[in-house]
Amino acid sequence: MRQQGAVVRPRTRGTERSAARRAELIAIGRKLFADTSYDALSMDDIARQAHVAKGLIYYYFRSKRGYYLAIIQDSVAGLVTHAASGLDIPAVDRVHRTIDSYLRYAEHHQAAYRTIVSGGVGFDTEVHAIRDGVREAIVTTIAEGAYGRSDIAPLARMGLLAWVCSVEGATLDWIDRPGLSRETMRTLLVKTLGGALRAIEEMDPAYPAPAPARRDA
Repeated sequence: MRQQGAVVRPRTRGTERSAARRAELIAIGRKLFADTSYDALSMDDIARQAHVAKGLIYYYFRSKRGYYLAIIQDSVAGLVTHAASGLDIPAVDRVHRTIDSYLRYAEHHQAAYRTIVSGGVGFDTEVHAIRDGVREAIVTTIAEGAYGRSDIAPLARMGLLAWVCSVEGATLDWIDRPGLSRETMRTLLVKTLGGALRAIEEMDPAYPAPAPARRDA
């Protein structure tokens, strides 16, 4: 009989163990899909290479697609979090770090990056939502660094979004034909960002380009 007034602790051990197992499967999947396309791996292949029962993957993710989406979401979560952090460092350094992290992610998760940018097979709304989330995180980071706020006018937002979309295309070509170092690529993208910021200022003087982006700086 339980003593009166005793504290009843919630049974969290099973939940924690389940979360840890799920995280372990995602980590395994990230390695498997790092340079292998979605269609190239069957569930049997995944289970065999992960050294787990196929039913375990179905238990946690319901399907191959559910497993793959969970891997992509987990992979880009770190990138988005990294872009949104670092408020204590200078804005220019934050922008450089965000672009470098973006390129590093694309370089080391090429199959996932291609899927995110292309939107998956056909029109995949969930993959599109992941891609749009990454785009908005980067636009927000650049806006806060350039203008000190994220609630910017439509023209300024479109100018930054156009730059982000051009980065996607350039990055796809870079990972397919890696003739430039990541450092060179980062510098090039930073300079093209400067051009976008100057174009925004020319069309809307309410959004002046920050000093590092000015030609006379």
